Amino acid sequence: MTEQEQKKKLQLIEDFATAINKVSAENGSNTPDFILANYLCMCLEIFDHTVKDRDDWYGVHLEPGNKYFI
Repeated sequence: MTEQEQKKKLQLIEDFATAINKVSAENGSNTPDFILANYLCMCLEIFDHTVKDRDDWYGVHLEPGNKYFI
């Protein structure tokens, strides 16, 4: 991961934590907002990996940002 990607990831985690804290979404599980924020970021990373695996399985290779199958 490049330094720029790392900075973006850390900013995303911080933004998630802020949003979680703003609406007290951590209260239900009594889990600190930064832990939940990191979890959400990891979910996105796992989802990206899973989609790539699926596309590899089906032989579909789209450029990042392309929404349409051809």
